[in-house]
Amino acid sequence: MAPCASSAAALSLDLTDAETFVDHDPHAYFREVRRGRPVYWHEAPGPRSGFWVVAGYEDVVAAYSDADALRSARGTVLDVLLAGDDSAGGKMLAVTDGPRHRAMRSVMWRSFTPRALEAVARQVRSRAQRLVREVTGAGAFDFAAEVAEHIPMNTICDLLAVPEVDRGRLLGWNKKTLSAEAAGADPLDALQARNEIVLYFMDLARERRADPGDDVVSVLACAKVDDEPFTLEEVALNCYSIMLGGDESSRVSAISTVRALAEHPHQWRALKAGQVSLDSAVEEALRWATPAMYFARTAHHDLVLGGRHIRGGDIVTLWNISANNDERVFHEPRSFDLARFPNKHVAFGHGRHFCLGAHLGRIELRALLEALMVSVGAVEQDGVPNRIHSSLLHGHSSLPVVLRAG
Repeated sequence: MAPCASSAAALSLDLTDAETFVDHDPHAYFREVRRGRPVYWHEAPGPRSGFWVVAGYEDVVAAYSDADALRSARGTVLDVLLAGDDSAGGKMLAVTDGPRHRAMRSVMWRSFTPRALEAVARQVRSRAQRLVREVTGAGAFDFAAEVAEHIPMNTICDLLAVPEVDRGRLLGWNKKTLSAEAAGADPLDALQARNEIVLYFMDLARERRADPGDDVVSVLACAKVDDEPFTLEEVALNCYSIMLGGDESSRVSAISTVRALAEHPHQWRALKAGQVSLDSAVEEALRWATPAMYFARTAHHDLVLGGRHIRGGDIVTLWNISANNDERVFHEPRSFDLARFPNKHVAFGHGRHFCLGAHLGRIELRALLEALMVSVGAVEQDGVPNRIHSSLLHGHSSLPVVLRAG
């Protein structure tokens, strides 16, 4: 028997369906959820088990903070969890818990510290300035295809020292793993794309183990945890995770940010004039976008969250997109305010599994804003963007714009 029945409003949308937030506004939906029942049980379609939905900011942060009670090793996305345990559990940082998670994170963190990323930051700024300069004043174009796709993917590939000739293939595979650009995509396409990426990085890890450099693949291929080296599969899975998180989230955030600037010209003018800081602008852009709508956990034992009794073994989904728009924490959350302060959003998660690449994501978004400020006078949308079809990601796969010089 399922836990206590939820409100009619909470039952009205299927959060496992990739089309749900193509056809419905997630912000309007979760506003009603927060008002009516901020922690509720969601029945899953078919014979599969249901899961808990956690929508309020305080409950989401509390859940992220209790990594012993709410664990990641079974998986962190619904399409995997509802089908069974994640095969990467205990091998990939994002789906590993306890002491091994701490040890793996310590190894990987060395490549993502602000100091380690100084040279990368210079490359990102140079790339962003060149890309924006090339399209400014050139008429209408697709910002997603001409700019947003090239900054994060090339940045991650620089970190991993992926040969230039392979980057286009990796981008193509990566865009299929968590979303689709049209309705009715075959789930097997996503699975095949993930497998292609993992196989690619297994081959690369084998090469780097034999002839290491100073890139992240080499670091992982030569590292040891508890005196044991990573297997080639573990190296590949963690490279896949870095690429997935670093490309998808940053690309979608960049598209969302430029669309928001086009829709809120007064905010663009304030940024351009230096009336708001780049640091606060980056944080608001991240909160506004929240590309990963949720992350999932599995309850290790019974607990109470938001006044609801969670049973050991239950799946619990933590909805970042709702927490980042909780009126009790963010004043007028659907107001795009680049000067917003404080702005303690959870776009990168929270707690022990806080995104390893958060600093890099901020570097990329800051570089984009700086490039726009240097070259662009006005940002204008020039058509209807295409929504991503995904039950995890929220955003657009295209954005027709005009960047006026000035």
